[in-house]
Amino acid sequence: MSRRRLFRRPIDRGLLVASFAIALGMVVVVYGVSISLTGDDAVDYPDAIESVDPVPNSVQVLPQTNVFVDLATGYTGVLVINDIELETFRIGEVADIEPGRQVDVPPVTIFEPGNATLTYSPRAGATVERFGSGVQQVEVIFWREDEGRQRASSYTWTFNVV
Repeated sequence: MSRRRLFRRPIDRGLLVASFAIALGMVVVVYGVSISLTGDDAVDYPDAIESVDPVPNSVQVLPQTNVFVDLATGYTGVLVINDIELETFRIGEVADIEPGRQVDVPPVTIFEPGNATLTYSPRAGATVERFGSGVQQVEVIFWREDEGRQRASSYTWTFNVV
């Protein structure tokens, strides 16, 4: 009978340290990805606001970018851009339109009650024809339609135009 000798290799400390560093790095990356917030998740909107565009603190926004606010059902509001309150046109107030006919919409904020959205498109003849370079401030003043503007709240954000 022959006895087999079991050989034990000594532990290479350099390899052990490198393996530990790689494992720790992987744990840190996975943890970082799991707790990160981006886009709309990083913004704490009031309950009545579902989303806004441009996203708060956006950089490199184009001068002709639309401003869009998606409100919760039952809310309405107005937009204030760089301290100028914009007139709001309710899309449902267009009188007797023939089916298939194009509707001329004034160059103001458009409120669509079915979707509870406010949209402003900078264009010629509008109060704000285009956004100048630099930081722009938008405030949406919003309220429940059944309560009226006297019970309004507001949300303000900025974005940077290139």
